[in-house]
Amino acid sequence: MAGRIEDYALVGDLETAALVGTDGSVDWWCAPRFDSPACLAALLGDPGHGRWLLAPVGAADCTRRSYRGDTLVLDTVWETVGGTVRVTDFMPPRSPSEDAPRIVRVVEGVAGRVDMRGELRVRFHHGSIVPWTRSVDRRTVASIAGPDAAYLACGPGVEPVVTPDRATVEFTVTAGRRVAFVLGWRPSHKPVPPAASPAEIDAALARTLAFWNDWAAALRYEGPAREAVIRSLLTLKALTYAPTGGVVAAATASLPETIGGQRNWDYRFCWLRDATFTLSCLLRGGCRREALAWNDWLVRAVAGDPADLQPLYGVEGQRRLPETYADWLPGYEGSRPVRFGNAAVGQFQLDIYGEVLNTVYSAVRAGVALDATAWALVASLLEYLGKRWQEPDEGIWEVRGPRRHFVHSKVMAWVAADRAVRLARVAGLRGTLRRWQALRRELRAEICSRGWSEEQQSFTQYYGSHQVDATALLIPRLGFLPADDPRVLGTVRAMARLDDHGFLRRYGDVRDGGTHELDDLGGTEGSFVACTFWYADALAMTGRTEEARTVFQRVLDIRNDVGLLAEEWDPVAGRQLGNTPQALSHVALVNTAFTLYGTRRHDRTTVSPAAFTGSAP
Repeated sequence: MAGRIEDYALVGDLETAALVGTDGSVDWWCAPRFDSPACLAALLGDPGHGRWLLAPVGAADCTRRSYRGDTLVLDTVWETVGGTVRVTDFMPPRSPSEDAPRIVRVVEGVAGRVDMRGELRVRFHHGSIVPWTRSVDRRTVASIAGPDAAYLACGPGVEPVVTPDRATVEFTVTAGRRVAFVLGWRPSHKPVPPAASPAEIDAALARTLAFWNDWAAALRYEGPAREAVIRSLLTLKALTYAPTGGVVAAATASLPETIGGQRNWDYRFCWLRDATFTLSCLLRGGCRREALAWNDWLVRAVAGDPADLQPLYGVEGQRRLPETYADWLPGYEGSRPVRFGNAAVGQFQLDIYGEVLNTVYSAVRAGVALDATAWALVASLLEYLGKRWQEPDEGIWEVRGPRRHFVHSKVMAWVAADRAVRLARVAGLRGTLRRWQALRRELRAEICSRGWSEEQQSFTQYYGSHQVDATALLIPRLGFLPADDPRVLGTVRAMARLDDHGFLRRYGDVRDGGTHELDDLGGTEGSFVACTFWYADALAMTGRTEEARTVFQRVLDIRNDVGLLAEEWDPVAGRQLGNTPQALSHVALVNTAFTLYGTRRHDRTTVSPAAFTGSAP
């Protein structure tokens, strides 16, 4: 059975990633990209669905583990009766000479004598295809099926035992002995890759360490919880698909929001609504190149007819992401169905228009020139939004139920109009400015009339609802109302209804059991990590700074031993839930740290007319 969600650490090469458990098993790996089918999928089933174990004989969980400094190189240590051994896991960033993904695992004896065991079971297409596994030579194993091939190269002195569906190794390390293993993927029609020599392995490790250390050295944050902020930025970098700049929401698919429940989604794609938060986080942290690459990905992905705008896209901007069920997988701890792809791609989510316009505006404030193409995008999105903002939608939480007039969706429509007004004002577009100002006024009037509840003394989840929603915490941050407005203060106070042992649910009422009334999937879910950070932000903005810092520290304390956060937290069971590591959780951590302790010197407080390089509409 797979480990707890928090038992996993991440290694990656900026195009895909793998999860390594505390027991020494790689239980998740998609190749060659984040959104490719998994060839190690034990995370959603059992070892028979694909894993790569490397650990001391008879040992269970490791004694300790950590990333090596500010890198994505993982050191895992077991202290046994006979001695101590360290396994170092990493994935070298790809180069023109080696453009295929590789997981490298180096076993090193630290003290005494330790007997090691290893088992590799490759299973292509999310654990459903058992490949033909054979020996290529005495130290190399090939697993091949259809278009996919995986090759395991063992270090000198280790000869794998090969059967048709797996390869196993047994060997002993003493103090100072090092044995390296490399598992690589490549198309099956290509030749067997040459095995790397010990010197080449050492060089790959040195390059990988240098890459991450050099990148982390440029990060900008010197306040409290610096280690957590830097680790979060490193995690976001690891979730970035380097060829395009797209940032995936998480490295995994179908990890449950409730153990045994149906809320199991595929997050290996790029969501538009994460764009502004991510851009702000990257710019604040000093990751300007990554921020601009993310902005470029966004503009390319949404190009075209605004009617075709999707909530999410593939890492290369793909639009077709059909949701399928993997009936052959039992699911994480029996949580079914297991889904790959995401049907939310076809939903109407009004808020994403505001997310796109807010991201464009934020990029311009950061010094990105707005050319004619980007201006055309702004104009077309506002024109389309003006026709559809009065319609109900599925909203930020992508409900699998009836569409509603979600308040957050309307607020984000207001954000779209507001940011367009700001851009048009600087560009001197009087005619366009008047139209967009009128839309902005109309949106504000309706939201304040229909989205505010005098009885609840808070903004509600949707028009006519009695529920509160954590997205209302974003109202002052988005500039819809000032933080000292009585309606904002009342809404922040109302968030007590979402409090679950010091953490926030997304919506509902914990006093009523936190049930979902928006869809028919049933059940509950854990507390939402990003929402809890948003609560800390709102507390700070409304003058409750010490409470905000307490909430911030409370979330820091639930990170796993290597600093990673999943999407949700079960405060009763004390377990992480949902896909991991979750980009939005780490983005929110960084933004909250800067809200509480940082500065915004990198931000431009005004938009210069020089930012407009093309003809505006």
